[in-house]
Amino acid sequence: MARHRASWALVALAAVLLSTLSLLAAADTTVDAAAAGAGAGEVKLDAPSAGGAAAGGEPAAAGGETFSFQAEVSRVMEIIIHSLYSNRDIFLRELISNASDALDKIRFLSLSDGSQLGSGDAAALEIRVRADKAARTLTLRDRGVGMTREELIANLGTIAKSGTRAFIDQLSSAKGDSSNLIGQFGVGFYSAYLVADRVTVRSKHNDEPVSYVWESGADQTFTIREDTTATAPERGTELTLHLKEDAGEYLETAKLKGLIQKYSQFINFPIFLEVAEEVEVPIESPAGDEEAKKEGDEAAVDEAAEKAKEETDDMKVEDGEDAKEDDAKDAKKEAPKTKKETVYKWELVNEHKPIWTRDSAEVTDAEYDSFFNTIAKLPGKPLAKTHFKAEGDVDFRSILYIPDKPPVNLYNNAEAEKDAIKMYVRRVLVTDKFEFGLLPRYLGFLIGIVDSDDLPINVSREMLQQSKTLSVIKRKLVRKALDMIRGLSEKKAKDAEKSSEEEEVDMDKPKESTDADAADKKSNDDEGDKKPDPYLSFWKAYGKSIKLGVIEDEANKERLAKLLRFQTSKTNASDETDWASLDDYLERMKEDQEYIYYSSGESVESIQRSPFLERLLEKDYEVLYLYEPIDEHMVMSLPNYQGSKLMSAEKDNFKFGDKDQKDAKERLDGVKSQFRPLTKFLKTSLGDKVSKVRLSTRLSSTPCVLSTEQWGYSARMEIIMKAQAFSDPDSYKYMMPKAKVMEIHPGHPLIRKLLDLVVEDDQSTEAAELGHLVYDTALVSSGFLMQDNSDFAERMYKMLRKVSGVAEGATVEEIELPSAEPEKSGEAKENDDAKAGEAEADADTSDADTEADVEVPAAEDAPAGEDVPAADEPERDEL
Repeated sequence: MARHRASWALVALAAVLLSTLSLLAAADTTVDAAAAGAGAGEVKLDAPSAGGAAAGGEPAAAGGETFSFQAEVSRVMEIIIHSLYSNRDIFLRELISNASDALDKIRFLSLSDGSQLGSGDAAALEIRVRADKAARTLTLRDRGVGMTREELIANLGTIAKSGTRAFIDQLSSAKGDSSNLIGQFGVGFYSAYLVADRVTVRSKHNDEPVSYVWESGADQTFTIREDTTATAPERGTELTLHLKEDAGEYLETAKLKGLIQKYSQFINFPIFLEVAEEVEVPIESPAGDEEAKKEGDEAAVDEAAEKAKEETDDMKVEDGEDAKEDDAKDAKKEAPKTKKETVYKWELVNEHKPIWTRDSAEVTDAEYDSFFNTIAKLPGKPLAKTHFKAEGDVDFRSILYIPDKPPVNLYNNAEAEKDAIKMYVRRVLVTDKFEFGLLPRYLGFLIGIVDSDDLPINVSREMLQQSKTLSVIKRKLVRKALDMIRGLSEKKAKDAEKSSEEEEVDMDKPKESTDADAADKKSNDDEGDKKPDPYLSFWKAYGKSIKLGVIEDEANKERLAKLLRFQTSKTNASDETDWASLDDYLERMKEDQEYIYYSSGESVESIQRSPFLERLLEKDYEVLYLYEPIDEHMVMSLPNYQGSKLMSAEKDNFKFGDKDQKDAKERLDGVKSQFRPLTKFLKTSLGDKVSKVRLSTRLSSTPCVLSTEQWGYSARMEIIMKAQAFSDPDSYKYMMPKAKVMEIHPGHPLIRKLLDLVVEDDQSTEAAELGHLVYDTALVSSGFLMQDNSDFAERMYKMLRKVSGVAEGATVEEIELPSAEPEKSGEAKENDDAKAGEAEADADTSDADTEADVEVPAAEDAPAGEDVPAADEPERDEL
């Protein structure tokens, strides 16, 4: 049976080979006929027959005819140019990638045949880019493998034909190395027509003695001719793009440099860009060499005479100003005349090397920091980094960094595309725009690169597909990123353990201990304690991102939960370094404790004063403080940790540990019947404001609190949801019903007073008013917003009147304005004016008498040498 299968396989393979040979023969005939009909040096691409009908058919085995598809070449070229590429900037990336592939080929071939590489300039494997503004051309030159005349026709005359693909297939069949190439002159070559209306290709291959010129305007024809110019390349390919009218920006040096650095800065081969620079050059004297020689002789004679004069007149001293003038004249006389000239030089653009292709042990910290500054465009050093190579289903290399500071808009514009992770395919940038396609949203702060050889990309190389390969890369990146963050969280503990081990080793050595050594040891210990924890720096910057990850990443929820940090009832809120993890909480749990307790509020201070925590703190239970808006969203997505459930101190399902809960229940069972009239009265009096009224076990000094249902929003969450700019109450109304659970403290004197009023008269108006006031006060102390401010204010004023002794029926008095003074008569006005004049005269007389009493010393009475201050000026203090 196996023999029959093998025989049929050989027959099928022979049939395929025969069909392929016949098609190749037909293609050669078509090319030769087209070449003969198009004239010398011109090749015409296949064009469709009239009316778009098939050029011909042949009988099929089933009695039908088989036709070949026809294509309008100009239309296909238009689709390639205008539809495959959405960004015309990438043409330079595509052409540089092709040049790099050609250089890779010649380097690979030179490993087995050194003569392939040549010597001198031909052996320099590099890429040069030149812009000519006068001619409006852009030229790219490489010394790669080049192309023969047949390869020019096959590679450039056949749309989507990849010379590199054929090269790789040939090596694969010979069990050779694929040399890590992308694709030579496939569809990427035609991206040149995004900016050029005509392209000229000059290429020289080692297998042919002459170079050839390929030229086309992206129409149905292209020409090939022998290159007879003196500047024909020795080996390699030179592309000249005759730019369109609207593509003048690609003649600017800054634009070209930016594109090369963005897309191709990590190409293996150096990329040189021709840049213009203005320099000062001396102006040559118009006189001939004889005149210059004569001037030189005269200068020599003058110099000898001056020297003799100085020797005979040693005592002569030149005036300083004269010397300066003479020096200025000499400098002016000696300064050569210059002019500005534009010179051209080759500048290396891709200075940075792809360090991710090297082993991590070979890369220094300085190189990592420098690479971070390059790709992140940020100063300083990163908080952490990871450099790894992934192997398995997909092979790729990556370097990820955590910046020391988060981006300004990290949380403000969370739905925007992120460009921090750059995707490379064999060191060529494919894209740096991901809509959370490569990393989840909560890791959007990471900066780095991913370089994969296996990534399937479409012909434009700029739009990644949501493929299985990309999903595998994403999963591995997330895992490595979380490992890096976990390593940062464990760094301080590892450093402390390492320091302890070193100390134990030192203690094994005999050494005399001195007071100075003890002081040094204590100083070092203090410095170690004060050394900041690197993970706390990370947590303060990116803690919200980890919490967001707990909400969104179900697969890695446990790993992310280990990275959470909290301020708790057993940490020091004033100490910025005192934080607790969930593992720390579990270590401090009581023996019978089943739950991890948490409480939410606006701040740590407000949570500490919450009435819900009174009994918890008395019983020494630790409570997590949640004060950021995202915290409650997070705990709703994290119902338990390591088998312990998270329980809110504000929910109605609150419970203590087994022993404490049992004791509390026994105490309440004894008074339930006693307080039943009060709970029934309050439920009836408050109506739909409360869903139930019950005795509480969690209160210590507060008479009453209002809790929410187990699956409802807490008070803090209600405030956050209502504060949203575009909140829709209908979407979350079921999560925060108006009715609350009213819990009263049976031992509080206020509650007992209320019970007495109800027992005395179950229709008591005073008890009803007091019950409403207790409810409103509990609403505020429990953190809820007041539902009816006017009712609360009215009840409070009524209570204040009663306490202050104001009668309930007392009315508000109208305040009368004081009456206006009657206008005075004319005689009264005259008397008032006269009195005012007399008073003013008396005041002037008094001032004159006062001035007369002041004695002013005469000039002759003053001591000699002292000035007498003027009478109308104050005497000044001595300095």
